[in-house]
Amino acid sequence: MILPGVRQLADFGFKVIATGGTADYLIAQGVNVEKVNKVAEGRPNIVDKIKDGEVAMIFNTTEGWQSLKDSQSIRVSALYGKVPYFTTAAASVATARAIAALRAHELEVRALQDY
Repeated sequence: MILPGVRQLADFGFKVIATGGTADYLIAQGVNVEKVNKVAEGRPNIVDKIKDGEVAMIFNTTEGWQSLKDSQSIRVSALYGKVPYFTTAAASVATARAIAALRAHELEVRALQDY
């Protein structure tokens, strides 16, 4: 379930966009979501948003034939746009936790010998 990761990012001020059933689910859970078309539903759609630079990060968990088909164009757009792309609920939670950790503490770089 992507809800914990998405909710945490929304709480940080990230704008959340989602297609169809995912948007409906997140809205029902109290997350502020902009609903966007799937590729097969016409334009403007999720791939258009990625190509236009309106997407900073993608959580794409697929369920069903159409979602799998759409995910190919989403992956390609993410790759060309250099947009981070995560495909599991666990990855969405880990990503949100990593962002939270970076917000709490500045990233430090040290020589291995310092450890």
